[in-house]
Amino acid sequence: MEMTGEYRIPASREAVWEALNDPEILKACIPGCKSLEKTAEDAMTAVVQAKVGPVKATFNGSVTLQNLNPPTSYTIAGEGKGGVAGFAKGSADVNLAEHDGQTLLSYTATAQIGGKLAQLGSRLIDSTAKKYADDFFSCLAEKVGTTPAVGTTTAVTDEEAAPAEAAPAPAPTEESEPASTPAEPHEESTFHKLEHEIEEFEHEVEERVHEAEERLEVEAGKGTLGGPWMWGLIAFAIVIVLLLIFN
Repeated sequence: MEMTGEYRIPASREAVWEALNDPEILKACIPGCKSLEKTAEDAMTAVVQAKVGPVKATFNGSVTLQNLNPPTSYTIAGEGKGGVAGFAKGSADVNLAEHDGQTLLSYTATAQIGGKLAQLGSRLIDSTAKKYADDFFSCLAEKVGTTPAVGTTTAVTDEEAAPAEAAPAPAPTEESEPASTPAEPHEESTFHKLEHEIEEFEHEVEERVHEAEERLEVEAGKGTLGGPWMWGLIAFAIVIVLLLIFN
């Protein structure tokens, strides 16, 4: 299988080169990587858990860096064994070029697989390989840049000379309803002020009602304006009016 790809990474060429040689960044960005150790200046060992369709296995592999030309290019070669799942080995030529203040990363890779993996079919293997590549370079861009990497990856198998179909565009997502905007500090202070004024008004109404009742009781005791019954009706009417004003 052959695979080519090109990505624009929003970072300098030197920063991308350092990231491609940093075991910690590589471990964080390689999908399913459980461990990655640098055993020499140009060699690493790795344990990677991969899943291709129904086949899932843990691969123990080794990687060597060849044709080093920092910070422009190198060749990465490696192989991994996944027990009954099969094996994989291959190499990739990686090139870095400056482009509009960013880094244009391009690569050409060849790989061989065997065991159960080889029985899954070229299309499934191609789509999985492209997804792994996209995930890796997006993570790399996040580590060294400010935005996700933008690029394309194509694959050609020994069985099919035509390039694989382009990776499907991300499915459109439904626009979520805008979340309610939290109240501004000025709005909150205005609300509390209004609430305080309402409480004061309510307290004042209660005092006025209480004063009116006391006066009515005094006047009713004197027999003014028809006596207690008439004053009771007047008091009731005053209370109703005050409640209407309050509401």
